[in-house]
Amino acid sequence: MDLTVIAAALCLLSCVTGGLGMAFATGKAVDAVARQPEASGKINSIFLLGLALTESTAIYGLLTALIMLFVRG
Repeated sequence: MDLTVIAAALCLLSCVTGGLGMAFATGKAVDAVARQPEASGKINSIFLLGLALTESTAIYGLLTALIMLFVRG
C-alpha cells in the first residue's frame, strides 16, 4: 500500500471529527434553547458560526486528501 493513501486517510480524520463535533454542538444548542427559549436567536447565531468553522476544517481535510491522491508526483 502506498504511503500517500495512508496520509490521505489521516487527512480525512478531520472530516470524521468535524462530523462528531457538529453533532455534539447541535445537541448542546438544543439543550440551551430548551433551557432558555428567549435566548434562541443569540444561541442560533453563535451555533451557526461554530458550525461554519467546524465544517471549514472538514473541507480543508478533504481537499488536502484529494490533492494528495490526485497529485502523486
